[in-house]
Amino acid sequence: MSFLKRISRRFFHDESGTILVDAVLLLPVLVWGYVGLFAYWDSYRTINTVQKASYTISDLLSRSQEVLGINDAYLSGMRTTLNTMIDTDQTSKIRVTSYKWSESNTRYEVIFSRSPDSAMTALTNTNLATMTDRLPIMSDGDSAVLLEVEVAYTPPVAYGLEPTTIKQFIVTRPRFVSKLCHVSFAC
Repeated sequence: MSFLKRISRRFFHDESGTILVDAVLLLPVLVWGYVGLFAYWDSYRTINTVQKASYTISDLLSRSQEVLGINDAYLSGMRTTLNTMIDTDQTSKIRVTSYKWSESNTRYEVIFSRSPDSAMTALTNTNLATMTDRLPIMSDGDSAVLLEVEVAYTPPVAYGLEPTTIKQFIVTRPRFVSKLCHVSFAC
C-alpha cells in the first residue's frame, strides 16, 4: 500500500510539464479568439471604408458646377471612384436622386433618379414619399441630392457574421448650383 501511496503522492506533487498542458488547453482558445477578433475587425473596417467612400462621392456630387446637368458617364465615374476606394473584392451599386420640396403639393418631388447600368431602380415621387421620415425638412423650392450606396460584404471567416449588404443613405445640398440636374431630364 505504501508503494501506491508513494507513487500517487509523487504523481500529484510533480509539476513538470504543466506549461505544456496549459498551452495545449489554452492555444485553441487563443487562436479562436484571434481569428474572431480579425473577422469582427474586418467587418467594422469595411463598414467604415464604405461610409467614408460614400460621403466622398456625396461631397463630389454636391460640388458639381454643371449648370446644364450631369450625364450618365459622370455617374459611372462616381461609381468607379467609389469602387477604387473600397476593397477590390466588393461590388457596389449607387443611385443618385436629385429632388426638391414643393410646398404647393406638400411633397418631395424627384428631379431625376439614376443608377449606373440600372443597377438600382430609379426612385419616383411615390417611392420618395415612403422615405420622408429620413429626408430633411426643406423650404419651398429647395433641392437636395440623395446618394444611396449598396456594397455586398462577405466576412473572411464566419464567426456569427453572415454575408450582408452595407447600405448608405446620404442627403447633401448642392453647393454651387440651385439644384443638381441631369442632361436627360427636364430640370
